[in-house]
Amino acid sequence: MMLPVYLGMLHRAEQVLAESLHVLGEGHGDEPDVYEATLLLAKQSEAHVARLKPSVERYGEQSDDEPDRLHAVALPEARSGPLGLLRDLQDVHLMATFVDGTYKLVKQAALALRDEELLEAIRACEGETAIQVDWLAMRASVSAPQALLVAG
Repeated sequence: MMLPVYLGMLHRAEQVLAESLHVLGEGHGDEPDVYEATLLLAKQSEAHVARLKPSVERYGEQSDDEPDRLHAVALPEARSGPLGLLRDLQDVHLMATFVDGTYKLVKQAALALRDEELLEAIRACEGETAIQVDWLAMRASVSAPQALLVAG
């Protein structure tokens, strides 16, 4: 059974998303909406990590040992300026999209297993994750004109 690989990937990706949201918010604290929103979104991801923990403990957490495969890596530090904000938003959006897609896959396994506890955890998290994806995309769109046409 490969569920432990995907459950571990999801658990780790949520942790990395929370870390990356903190880096994004703290690194672009001069943008009050970015700071406040990313703090809220990071808390959501931290709660998701806790919500997944019982299922991770039950099924285990197995890493994908193939180094050439996609894995979650936190945003190491925020870039500076308007273009930096745009690129950071894109990076974190990609991570949130990865988390969102992985929830969908793990949900299918939970449905097949009829695992109500895991399904409940996913239901509690997937809606907030979709909002995270949407907010990051929206904020990048708002940042794009300044970063691509004015800054430089």
